[in-house]
Amino acid sequence: MPKPLVKCSVSNCTFWNEGNKCGADAIMIDVDAHAKVDYNAEFAGESFDSAHQDTANTSSTTCCHTFKPKQ
Repeated sequence: MPKPLVKCSVSNCTFWNEGNKCGADAIMIDVDAHAKVDYNAEFAGESFDSAHQDTANTSSTTCCHTFKPKQ
């Protein structure tokens, strides 16, 4: 099975690759129970912003538990 393309704008993650691509072998993503997000909207099929870059200090500030800050 081919590895899926995962887009990620968190540029200070160890697994972040050029072009906003995730280079991790496995990815753990979970629902952030504390996020105030409207899950009634559907975004499937829409394009994602690949131009911006954000930073995060811990995986708890993302919904991606694979996040590991670059040293």
